Amino acid sequence: MFGIGKSAEERQREKERKKRGARKYGQANFKHSRMGIVSCINSIGGLLILAGCIFYAFMARGNAHGIIGGLAVLSLVLSINGVRLAIRGFRERERNYLTCKIGLPAGFVSVILFLAIFIGGLS
Repeated sequence: MFGIGKSAEERQREKERKKRGARKYGQANFKHSRMGIVSCINSIGGLLILAGCIFYAFMARGNAHGIIGGLAVLSLVLSINGVRLAIRGFRERERNYLTCKIGLPAGFVSVILFLAIFIGGLS
């Protein structure tokens, strides 16, 4: 008889006990860091845009238009913002930091790849 003839306090205790039973060792399931989710989206988005720019420049045999350069700079901005948000995401308390751990290296890879292409094009 769940809830019938019980006070609100007893129902709450029973509800908490049922929740604890589903958790590993009685610990709460943490939500993902909000900044980490946005970081992951920005970093991976920047990496995909940069990969698309490289693919288009390869298919056009080096005769890519100026919009491709603009998109590459946009990917750099997104990647730097993703790294910044990942660092801020680690500051959130009692959260799952998996998305921060994915967004941080993805952003670094994208920035390093952009800089390698840019410096290689200068020489």
